[in-house]
Amino acid sequence: MEVRPGYRQTDVGVIPEDWRVMPFIRAVGSYIDYRGRTPRKLGLSWGGGNILALSANNVQMGRIDADKEANVGSEDLYRKWMVQGECEPGDVLLTMEAPLGNVAQIPDSRKYILSQRVVLIKPKDWLLRDFLAHYLKSHSFQKQLSLHSTGSTAKGIQRRRLDSLPIALPSTKVEQKAIAEALSEADSLIESLEQLLAKKRLLKQGAMQELLTGKKRLPGFNGEWVLKRLGEVCRLIVDGTHFTPRYVESGIPFYSVENVTANEFTSTKFISAEEHFQLVKRCKPERGDILLTRIGSIGDTKLIDWNVEASIYVSLALLKIGDHIDAGYLYCYSKCRQFIKDMEDRSLMNASPKKINLRDIGDVPVPVPDRSEQIAIAGILSDMDAELSALKAKLAKARQLKQGMMQELLTGRIRLI
Repeated sequence: MEVRPGYRQTDVGVIPEDWRVMPFIRAVGSYIDYRGRTPRKLGLSWGGGNILALSANNVQMGRIDADKEANVGSEDLYRKWMVQGECEPGDVLLTMEAPLGNVAQIPDSRKYILSQRVVLIKPKDWLLRDFLAHYLKSHSFQKQLSLHSTGSTAKGIQRRRLDSLPIALPSTKVEQKAIAEALSEADSLIESLEQLLAKKRLLKQGAMQELLTGKKRLPGFNGEWVLKRLGEVCRLIVDGTHFTPRYVESGIPFYSVENVTANEFTSTKFISAEEHFQLVKRCKPERGDILLTRIGSIGDTKLIDWNVEASIYVSLALLKIGDHIDAGYLYCYSKCRQFIKDMEDRSLMNASPKKINLRDIGDVPVPVPDRSEQIAIAGILSDMDAELSALKAKLAKARQLKQGMMQELLTGRIRLI
């Protein structure tokens, strides 16, 4: 393979000529590692207190999750345990097993106790901690970790193997800083989009709780609501075929629970047109119908808002909407907590997998306002859904761009200086 001018072939791939390749331990110098030991083995007790003990359970990719189950220790334990050195802001955490390869940085100056399956890295002066954190999250380093790991169910890496992993690094702090800042800006954008998406989801949940229960009325509507059964507002509730069909390489899509729970209807199994023709005599999905999961997963729904030619399995129920209720409104209501609770309450408690019968689905209560109010409510919630979908797409694009940046910048394919 031809290497372009200014680059060279190394054990870790093609990199700029002025970058360094060295074993991991030589690059970082040393790190703090308490694996294989616990306070109890040393005759120490956690002793209460409020100093968080960081284990692999708390180190997520890119952040520390203090909400995960964790031990806390006392000042006395901290003094006796943290004898190898203290955690400082910016120090890099790397999980060594269960899970392997999560990377985060110490976010503040609070005290932390280093616990099981995690090492703390304080790199040498020439290596910036922010750059190292990004590098350890890169595809190339994570791939090396996986290739040199041991174990089947819970992968881990031995210290001697980690120490010897070759890594490629820019020789100057200037380039390291430029790369780290560019990737940190991308992280900031992703984090802001995640926070905005979480906020919009909460607003949507609040709007559903108020609008779909009549607690908040839209301007111009004041008519009484009527509580009806799902069987009353649907002209038909039927499940899919009770027999496993013969699948073919291509043909008519065949939907099951997984398609509804994942909201993914392009990757499906297929059946022949002949078998489909027989199945739709009893259960024919059409635009405007609602699919509802009834075996395994209970109460997940999908409004068929596309021109469909498909059959469904017994694990799905098909709701054909009556004339006096708007399909969009009923679909929105099927997403609220009360509907899901009512479905769960009517499911067969001792069935494995979980299951709800068609008769019991029909008994689920549905609050029904005037049709014009139904349409107005559905319109508002659909607009909020569209906003959420746009934000999800923007977040996915930002994450994809970040991955591309990491691949280019952390291998030196693109230089910032």
